[in-house]
Amino acid sequence: MTPPRPARRDDRWDGRLAILTGVARRGQVGEAVARALGERGATLALLDRDGTEAGARAAELRDAGIDATAWPCDLTDHASLGAVAAQVAARHPAGADALVCLAGGFAALGPVRESIPEGWDRMLAINLATAYATTRAFLPALRTARGSIIYFASAAVMPGGTGEGIAAYAAAKAGVVALMHAVAAEERLNGVRANALAPTAIRTDTNVAAMGATATYVERETVAEWVTFLCSPVSGPVSGQLVQLG
Repeated sequence: MTPPRPARRDDRWDGRLAILTGVARRGQVGEAVARALGERGATLALLDRDGTEAGARAAELRDAGIDATAWPCDLTDHASLGAVAAQVAARHPAGADALVCLAGGFAALGPVRESIPEGWDRMLAINLATAYATTRAFLPALRTARGSIIYFASAAVMPGGTGEGIAAYAAAKAGVVALMHAVAAEERLNGVRANALAPTAIRTDTNVAAMGATATYVERETVAEWVTFLCSPVSGPVSGQLVQLG
């Protein structure tokens, strides 16, 4: 699915809760997504393994007038996620209107035969297992508010999108797409929607340093605009869709 970019809308969140994972690193797409949702009035719960950096991002958002709280959490640990989910639910009994699964990572491991199994396992853990574990932990809160889940896949899962040396990353992101489709089907009657974005390279300092200034990028603000659209009531009929960006 490659629809046109959504038009800007004045969708106010009025304190409704959005949960974001993987937002600790400065200058990454998660920072832009958090700011876009916060500027629309969302209350933000920022989950990341790096509690210090997540706390710094939350403080910066609060300085901008956005209600943001950092929740240090190992996103691969079900017990850690369960404990945080219970604390978030106690603080926000009205539930979660959005879960944005930004946590992940990329590494080129070389051809499959030459790759290191530990590297394969890590790609699956940080990209797919985190999405599954986070979804499982926060589905009760999402059901309460009839919320929306946004997953991050990659252009690598699209036909012709993968390349040599990234089998583990592509497989993990393909798993994220399959998870999205399953959750969209399973949670339809509970009022929970699930969609995924499949961007090409996103313009960040890290990507530009690695790939050069002349590569083709999707802007962070474009990605953030799509996230806010798919989380909003105006996208209510949309679920189970993979949106390619770039």
